[in-house]
Amino acid sequence: MRILVVEDDDDLGDALLRQLRSDGHAVDWLRDGESADDVLRYQDYELVVLDIGLPGMSGSDLLQLMRARGTRTPVLMLTARSNIEDRVSALDIGADDYLAKPFDFRELYARCRALMRRSQGIATGTTTVGRLIFDRSAKAARIGDMQLSLPNREFRLLEIFIGNIGRALSKDQIAAQLFDFDDEAGDNAIELYVGRLRRKLGDALTIRTVRGAGYIAEEAEC
Repeated sequence: MRILVVEDDDDLGDALLRQLRSDGHAVDWLRDGESADDVLRYQDYELVVLDIGLPGMSGSDLLQLMRARGTRTPVLMLTARSNIEDRVSALDIGADDYLAKPFDFRELYARCRALMRRSQGIATGTTTVGRLIFDRSAKAARIGDMQLSLPNREFRLLEIFIGNIGRALSKDQIAAQLFDFDDEAGDNAIELYVGRLRRKLGDALTIRTVRGAGYIAEEAEC
């Protein structure tokens, strides 16, 4: 999934960027509220990890602008302030969750996964489509008892298809979720990853090419 991190602390921002990318997510990192507001006006994300104490435009002000535009992207707020008033304020202006610094990265990742599942209307971390079992929490996929070997990007591509069963996705839509600003992603890259994924899935999940529209994932017929 594509995540935006807005954090002015270089050490923390770099750590979040590296860790989330190592987990296979496409991640963009910005250090101030104004830049983030500009990007959020044209780029969609599945999650925003937002520090409250930003230079210039605060995280709270940025969040209020997002919600005023009708943006429903889940937002996880980060702050060094942990009193109850700050938590209540963050939630009241539209934050979906709140995490006080310092925090354990395992908790942050768990909260990120929960917010993204919630935004997709998924109650648990496991989705079953026919014989295919997809486990987001364990970062694993299997067909029956056979575990699939999926590098990070193939796993995230499968996650995109699993979350859009029966819905046509253009290459641009897939690329917007799969790659970040630092990646060079053309149509050939999408075709390459889709081809690799198809071979590994076999007949467990059908990924059909739709002329002029992109791809559509469908449960395989028994």
